[in-house]
Order: sequence, then C-alpha cells, then structure tokens
Amino acid sequence: MKNFSEWFHNILEEAEIIDSRYPIKGMSVWLPRGFQIRKYTLNAINELVEKDHDEVLFPMLIPETQLSKEGETVKGFEEEVYWVTKGGKNDLNERLALRPTSETSIYPMFSLWIRSHMDLPVKVFQTVSTFRYETKHTRPLIRVREITTFHETHTAHSTPEEAEEEVQEGIRIYKEFFDKLGIGYSICRRPEWDKFPGSLYTTAFDAIMPDGKTLQIGTVHNLGQKFAQTYDIQFENDEGEHEYVNQVCYGVSDRVVAALIAAHGDEKGLQLPPVVAPEQVIIIPIIFKEKEDIVLNFTDNLEKILKDNGIRVKQDKRDMRPGKKYYEWEKRGVPIRIEVGPRDIENNNIVLIRRDTGKKEFIEYDENTIVDVVKECMDNITKDMKEASNKFQEEKTFFVTKPEQIKKTINKKGGIVTCNWCGEIDCGKEMEDKFDIDVLGTQEAELEDDATCINCGKKANHKVLVSKTY
Repeated sequence: MKNFSEWFHNILEEAEIIDSRYPIKGMSVWLPRGFQIRKYTLNAINELVEKDHDEVLFPMLIPETQLSKEGETVKGFEEEVYWVTKGGKNDLNERLALRPTSETSIYPMFSLWIRSHMDLPVKVFQTVSTFRYETKHTRPLIRVREITTFHETHTAHSTPEEAEEEVQEGIRIYKEFFDKLGIGYSICRRPEWDKFPGSLYTTAFDAIMPDGKTLQIGTVHNLGQKFAQTYDIQFENDEGEHEYVNQVCYGVSDRVVAALIAAHGDEKGLQLPPVVAPEQVIIIPIIFKEKEDIVLNFTDNLEKILKDNGIRVKQDKRDMRPGKKYYEWEKRGVPIRIEVGPRDIENNNIVLIRRDTGKKEFIEYDENTIVDVVKECMDNITKDMKEASNKFQEEKTFFVTKPEQIKKTINKKGGIVTCNWCGEIDCGKEMEDKFDIDVLGTQEAELEDDATCINCGKKANHKVLVSKTY
C-alpha cells in the first residue's frame, strides 16, 4: 500500500464506515455499515468479557471534586478535559467534566458498594463515549476528541494476587479477541513514564500499521491500591480488620476498528473477517430475461437456507452489470461472494469467491451441505487472515545490536525494533529524543550475561520494543 494515510481516509468514506464532516474537529458520525461493524466487534469482545463480568453504565459527567481527588489522573488528563460550566443560563456551583476516563466516576461508587470480603470480587464493564481535547493532528478512529467506543472493564479484589490473576485474565481475553479479528499484535509492559496515571504498571497491545507506525489497540492496568486509598474503597476481612481493595482496569476503543481496517485492507478496499462483517455472504444472481424466474427462485431459496442457519447473507438483485456489483461488494469487504447463473443451475453448481484470496471455486450444490460448505469457508478465511496479519507483524519486527541501527531500521523498514536496554528512565527518554522514536515497553526475555544497553552501555536488564507511533 503506497500511501496508507490517504487510503485509510478514503476507505472510511468509500466503504461507508464513518462521516468525518461533523462540524466539531475530531468527532465523526458512524454510518449504518460502520455501525454494524462496530456492533459485531463489540459482540465479539462482550462474549468473552461477560462470562465473568457484569455490564453496567455510569454517567458521562464527573464532578470536579471527584476528578481532582486522584491527583495523578488529573495531571495525566488536565490539558484534555472538557468542562461543563452552565446548566441552561445558570452557572453551575461546581464544574462537571465530560468523562476523559472512568476511574473517577466508577470508584466512588465502589466505595459505597463494597463493605466486606463477601462483596468481592467486583467485576464490571461498560461501553461508553469518552472525551479528550486532543491538541495533536486528529485522525478518524485513531486520534479523536470523542472516543465513541470505549469498552472498559473495572475490577476490585481482596488480595494483590487476585488482582494479578485478573491482569492475566484481561491479557488472555484481549489475545483471544484480537485473534478472532485476525489482528497481529505485540505485547509489552509500558515504561514508567508512559503507564496509566496512578497505576502500578500497564501492559499494552500494539499493532503495526501498513505505513510502519504502531497503533496501541488495548491496555491492561494493575492499579494496586492507589485509587482505593483515594476513594476509600475498603472491605472487612475475615478477622474483622479493614483493608483497601486491589484494583485492575483494562480497555479497548475505536482504534480496534481502525486496526481491523488497516490490518486486512488492500487496494480493492476493505477485507472483513466473517465475525464482524455486516454481510458474511453476498449472493449475486446472474440474470437473463428469459431465465430470470429460474435464477431468482434458486437464489431466494439459497438465501433463506443460509439465513435460517445463522449466516448473515444478502442478495443483490439490482438492475446493473454484475461487474459493478462485484466491485462494490469487494470494496465493502464481504468475505464470500456467491454467483449463480442459469448455466450454473443447469450444472447443479454455484460459484464461490473468497474476498481475501480472490480464489474462485465451483461448488456442487446440495441443500443439505451448503451451510457446512459456507461455514467451513468462513473458518478458513478467519484462519488465513489471522496468519497473514501475524506474519506481517513478525516480519516487521527487527532485533538490532548497534545504536545507529535503530533509527536507520525504523526509517527504512518501519515496524518495531527490539534491542537490549538497561531499564533506567533517563536512558529510555534519552533514546526517544536521540533516535526520534517512542519506547513501547519491555518484554520478558533471557539475556546473555554480558548483554549491555544499546544506548548507555550499562548492563542490560530488559528486551525493549521501540517504534514510531500514532
């Protein structure tokens, strides 16, 4: 893809995902097709999260006194908060923040709900809009002022060990979720200066985009007891003593849809994995006037069989050339196209085309097996798209041993560069300035005994990932 930025901007419009012409910078309108993709994406993660978590919905407005209690959080978002100062014509007694993040709205309520160890653990999630006055160059779905799809999970536990188990559970859920969508990713622990404000540590998922930059697509935060102490979230243990809870939160946003589009799209347009496609199958009847009834009776029946078996299917009966229909549905990313003409019916065949490979197959038609054929094809598409995206992520990750290779590799090849690092904050920030990159974070790895930091030359303690980021 020669110009990813231009392609991405165009495909959001051409594939009817969002309309960015809303008269507030950094805010867009989800169009019907885009909203369906969003809906099925949320369905995919909700299926994983709601097995052990309860869905809730908290208000959008946060009193300034609640927000300001958590000093680190306020400091992290102070330049990005939208404030409501009037109710009608009247000045409010207290400013209200449009939710930049939800900890400061949820945790005061946790302090009311939690009284004893019998109330724990608390595990809730919600999907909401969050608002941040983004001052950098905005980009639809990637860098916005209203994050319209903020899916966040918040939990409280009696022990640090249980909280750590929840961190691992969050990571497992996100791995399964991104695998479902076929999005390749790298996982690392964010450096101290880039972790979520107030957390003990942050684990993040990053996907490499076609232009070589990385996009953060999910985060899991171990909050320890910092917020519990701020908002007085205590429970009575078995011995009758009061303790602060241990907390975890994790979230994904609109960026998942952006990564989904970027990971699989090509010059023809979108490629959608079946799990999120508004139409998993599009049927194109090849109509000739003298055989129109024969073809449409066949395709109507085929559509009904697939629909009755839970497959999202649509039939395109519009009076236009088949080639124009093929072009439109390819651009929209429908995983499977089925073509049926009079000759196919005579030969008891249908033609099945995969969007991801363009491969055309002549399938012997049997009403009793067609559902299994289509479902197997969708499974293969999911598997192949996932493998292709993982391969891209792997091939765009490079290990280097010399300082001059960092900038050279990033500028020439893009992607993620890994190297040995001492782990010291000053050294990491110096690397960002010196090499014009961002330190994504560290991964657990066995280093050689004599391994040294690529930047300062001291003993290396970590494998670090760096890249240019959105």
